[in-house]
Amino acid sequence: MKKFVSKLASIFKPRFIGSEKLRAFSDRFERFAIPGQYILALVLVFILEWMSRHSFVSACGFVRYHFIPYLYNAFIIFVFYSIAFLVPFRLAWRAFVSFIFFLLGLTNSIILANRVSPFGLTDIDMIGDLLTMKNSKYMSTGQILFMIIIVLIVFLGIIRLFIHGPRYKSKRKFFIRLIATAAVIAVFWPATLFLQRTGLMASYFGNLAQGYLDYGYLYGFETSIVGRGIKKPIGYSKAKIKSIIASDDNGKTTMTEKTGPNIIIVLLESYFDPSECKYIETSEDPIPYFHELEENYSSGHLKVPVVGAGTCNTEFEVLTGMSCSFFGPGEYPQKTVLKKNDCESIADILDNMNYGTHVVHNNGGNFYSRKNAFSQMGFDTFTCKETLDITDYTPLKSWPTDDILIDATKDAMDSTKTKDLVYTITVGTHGAYPGYKVLDDPAIKVKAKGQTEEKQYMWEYYINQLHTMDQWIHDYIDMLNSRNEDTLVIMFGDHLPTMGLTNQDVTTGDIFKTKYITWNNFGMKKQDQDLASYQLVSEYLGRLGVHDGTIVNYNQKKISEGVKYGTNAYMDNLHQLQYDLLYGKRYAYNGKDKYPASDIVMGIKDVTINRMYLFNGQLHIYGDNFSKWSKVYVNGKKQDTGYKSGQCLTIDASELKDGDKIVVNQLGSNDTIFRTSNSMTFHDPELTKNNKDAKDPTQEGYEPAGY
Repeated sequence: MKKFVSKLASIFKPRFIGSEKLRAFSDRFERFAIPGQYILALVLVFILEWMSRHSFVSACGFVRYHFIPYLYNAFIIFVFYSIAFLVPFRLAWRAFVSFIFFLLGLTNSIILANRVSPFGLTDIDMIGDLLTMKNSKYMSTGQILFMIIIVLIVFLGIIRLFIHGPRYKSKRKFFIRLIATAAVIAVFWPATLFLQRTGLMASYFGNLAQGYLDYGYLYGFETSIVGRGIKKPIGYSKAKIKSIIASDDNGKTTMTEKTGPNIIIVLLESYFDPSECKYIETSEDPIPYFHELEENYSSGHLKVPVVGAGTCNTEFEVLTGMSCSFFGPGEYPQKTVLKKNDCESIADILDNMNYGTHVVHNNGGNFYSRKNAFSQMGFDTFTCKETLDITDYTPLKSWPTDDILIDATKDAMDSTKTKDLVYTITVGTHGAYPGYKVLDDPAIKVKAKGQTEEKQYMWEYYINQLHTMDQWIHDYIDMLNSRNEDTLVIMFGDHLPTMGLTNQDVTTGDIFKTKYITWNNFGMKKQDQDLASYQLVSEYLGRLGVHDGTIVNYNQKKISEGVKYGTNAYMDNLHQLQYDLLYGKRYAYNGKDKYPASDIVMGIKDVTINRMYLFNGQLHIYGDNFSKWSKVYVNGKKQDTGYKSGQCLTIDASELKDGDKIVVNQLGSNDTIFRTSNSMTFHDPELTKNNKDAKDPTQEGYEPAGY
């Protein structure tokens, strides 16, 4: 490794970095260092915007039509450049700052080539989650290796520049330079506030991607750092909160656990009705059952907070009734405030009515910090992929098929003797979508008029996955209907797919609108209504006669009064309530913790070890409810584990000793233990171990002396 690094470092010879030509260039720059630094910052910002937009012309448009934001973004870099006046290695410092900002821009460019949402601080928090996703590779392994080598070469060059590059001893005293630099830094925040308050820069982006385009990547990234959480609203006080609650009285709850239905909420990943895309033509209706439900049961459009990504923000709004518009740009509350605070949700409300409350999902339990978030929201159980024996995948092998969620939902409901709330999250229509031919004979023929061949293939794959999802919806509701229990189903799309759709491409004129549909088997009246995602469940709980919960009550009152979501008349008091419950003194609860976090149980079925056998140097462990994420532990230490099936795991037996304790743990990311089996003691059967003629215990009919 040392030789490899040495070879890379040798590319940058000291004679080049310490050359007279470089010194002469640096000397000329230092004569006009202050304006020179700002010009350099302007050039770098243009390059970053070029990378961000993947278009030189669009970058020019940013300079022309968003000139003040352009100057401000350059000022951000200029502030960092200014520190150069405090150190002797000025050229090296500017090179280092430019390198860091260039890396941020390059990262953003790569991410935007694969999704709609730009790169922000939250993505750094999400690195662990992204690594667990099968299709999260924005670059191939070769490209990643190439980038690492290039970055390492440049970084080593900068280090050499610090060591061997030009150095300067300023004529001005350090104290004077320190005051001047501090003044530049000090003026940064007042300047930012001034631009925000005069409307020249926005402090919140309703559309994150558009906000970055309008105000520049660096400003967007800056707001993702300093703009987190909910700002304290003007006039926040105990009297204010009590007055809001008093005016939101919708009457007493009339529904009980005995009279109410099961409530099933289903997130349909990236779900979009292709008939609402102006340039898409299909050989037949790809989602006929969805349209049948839409025709016969209450439905409508849903205003969601994200496009192309950010599923958990729509999820947060649906489950809590709170709006993400009060949080920082690109912030995921489940990754920030819910890390430490519990949060009122529909699970809390129905749990107080003796409902069983469950989550079912065929992706990682730690993704979006869901295990923690669902606990903070008060759910009883969470069945995630690590607790499911997943064997079937979508055509790209990037996501599990959703079929397994049908039985998982049934198991969750069977685990209680009461009525149930089940929140089910699908993944079958998740991106990314391939820009090449995957389906040889697609059930649905697709024509994307005016689009590239790559986009044509993407739509073909996506729409055929929608067609598969349509059958899944039919099977899912059939299962629920066969239980002969009153049940209300609410299904919604969390956001539009990552297809580069614009407002002009969709019949709604708004890419932040998805659809929701419902189904019930107890005669609930059809009443179509367009809603915001934070209103959705509140409205349907109201129709059932449930009027508990601070936020639910507020949403129900505003809906009944005909106040439009998103308006000041709606949002001002919602801001007050959300701040109070998540960051304030909880005046709404009289200062108490009314809805504490639950001791959430991961999975429904016990993981059990029934017997163990030795064969060919391996220990075969037989039991029930194993998964690909099951790991065998010996005396508390994780072993390399082979997954044979949901009933069989194997480990190397060469170091096993008599009396070793064997357990199986279902592991999430970062080795989080979600569920643990019973313990079984290993005994050393010398005769079995040394018998070369021993039969394979995996074969049917093999019944040796057991454990």
